[in-house]
Amino acid sequence: MSASKLRLLSWIAIVGGIFLAGNQQSQAADNVERSTSWHQWRGPNANGVSETATPPLSWSENKNIRWKKPIEGLGNATPIVWGDKLFVLTAVDTRRVDPSKPAPADQPERSFGIVFPNTYYQFVVLCLDRSTGEEIWEKVVAERVPNEGHHGDNSFASCSPFIDGEHIYCWFGSQGLYCLDLDGNLLWEKDLGPVETRRSFGEGTSPVAHDGRLIINRDHEGQSSIIVLDAATGEEIWTRDRDELSSWATPLIVEKDGIVQVIVNAANRVRSYNLDDGSIVWECGGQVSNVTPSPVTDGEFVYCMSGYRGSSAMAISLDSKGDVTGTDQIAWQLSQGTPYVPSPILYDGLLYFTQSNNAILTCVDPKSGDVLLERTRVPDVRAFYGSPVAAQGRIYLTGRDGETVVIKADSEFEVLATNQLDDHFDSSAVLVEDAIYLRGKENLYCIGE
Repeated sequence: MSASKLRLLSWIAIVGGIFLAGNQQSQAADNVERSTSWHQWRGPNANGVSETATPPLSWSENKNIRWKKPIEGLGNATPIVWGDKLFVLTAVDTRRVDPSKPAPADQPERSFGIVFPNTYYQFVVLCLDRSTGEEIWEKVVAERVPNEGHHGDNSFASCSPFIDGEHIYCWFGSQGLYCLDLDGNLLWEKDLGPVETRRSFGEGTSPVAHDGRLIINRDHEGQSSIIVLDAATGEEIWTRDRDELSSWATPLIVEKDGIVQVIVNAANRVRSYNLDDGSIVWECGGQVSNVTPSPVTDGEFVYCMSGYRGSSAMAISLDSKGDVTGTDQIAWQLSQGTPYVPSPILYDGLLYFTQSNNAILTCVDPKSGDVLLERTRVPDVRAFYGSPVAAQGRIYLTGRDGETVVIKADSEFEVLATNQLDDHFDSSAVLVEDAIYLRGKENLYCIGE
């Protein structure tokens, strides 16, 4: 081989080594950033757990409150944290009337007193300094009259955003999908059209992203579908119709044996889609209606639950293929004590969940399904909508009336602290470093010693 070719190969090897090292350093930095942030619904690993956070044990309105900020409008989306920035979505009623829409008094009577708006709402992304609560920027991504109303416990901003390190994907359901950079510049937007949810309860499924692809699940009373978009451009990669009615569970991304599975919990079937092409990897029946809890996984099984007008929990092998309903690919099933709105949490080898929206807790061995703590009353709490979170050997359970009960992560029930705030909480808590972020109906709290 000539000297010039040797020099060329050496140069290629050096450049390639630098490129690889740079990629490895970038990936390492990204992993560190993700481990100390809360970049999606349910946190770093989509299971409600932070392996690095050191949150406080106790607080009140006059103890361990670093800052408290009123948030205009209404939203149940969980705050999202990346680095020193916190992002929160809200929908603000401008009170500006669209004369083409019927006034609430002129509308037919609907379940739960739900009315369809006849005023324009601003759909807002807020970026705050997570240390101080000071506003860094605010972006109104749209101003529209929503196509339907929502249940009194829901909002027009209930889908938590997703951050991939450079972009934030904000999904306001029928009011549009918006991609911004972390400085608040709108990069692209996409209108996927309106949906009609069961009894006009409203929307609430959060977006997820993986390897440059953005996944949106849209189960409703019309033609349901799952849609995968190019995260950089918003262009559609594939879409698949779904035989489902309204559901509110966020998809779970799991990589198993070289296949990236998109697992969606729903009433007719739990389905696993191949992220590459949308083909069905496996599916399983057995859930009940109005499915809301998001699945969690330990890398071997996925744990799916529902708890409205019935009760179902099951552990499904990630090695499954085809329709596994009623087969031994289901390691175990339970038919009582499962959640309606809150998602389960898998922490330190134990699986915890609440009964319906009630303050009743169950703990099971996820490998065997053996019930270790059976339907135990959580004291001083009326109801849960927010999902449990965990760190430092503790589980944090935030009730709707402002209380957070902290228990020891153990099959023996032990309350470590009970904390009270003067707000109403339907969003899930966020744990980052030494702080807890709690979004109430009126205020956003940063709690830390």
